[in-house]
Amino acid sequence: MKDGIHPKYRPVVFKDVSADTMFLTRSTVSSKETVKWEDGEEYPLVKVDISSASHPFFTGKQKFVDAAGRVEKFQRKFSGNYFGKKK
Repeated sequence: MKDGIHPKYRPVVFKDVSADTMFLTRSTVSSKETVKWEDGEEYPLVKVDISSASHPFFTGKQKFVDAAGRVEKFQRKFSGNYFGKKK
């Protein structure tokens, strides 16, 4: 492999903010935040909205997450004005 063209692959802590859980893995993602892990070392911290700790497929619980307002945008767009017809 060529030197200097690959991103740095290092240990990173991911924090699921909705489930308030953290896990240590390896990644190339960069972050300005750091956190002290259980082993006493300090690692970069990346916050995520959904992980296996909070995703409905893995937890078996249905949870509605709409951080970007996409549902409201869809409802406004299609609220009775189909093909130029008004209710």
